[in-house]
Amino acid sequence: MSKKAINRLKVVLAEKNVSSKWLAEQLGKNEATISRWCTNDVQPSLKTLIEIANILKVKPADLINNIEL
Repeated sequence: MSKKAINRLKVVLAEKNVSSKWLAEQLGKNEATISRWCTNDVQPSLKTLIEIANILKVKPADLINNIEL
């Protein structure tokens, strides 16, 4: 069974031309945590997703793929 890409964090970071290291610094998180979010190994909490959206100046919905479960 393949892993579903639930969030678009990696794509949005590339679109905004910012690094995961920069985002980690903004959030006060470890780079490894951001990496796991970017690879969809784990998902950020809704509260954190909203915080990321505010930092990147995008809508929270822009960070989520429209997927069928």
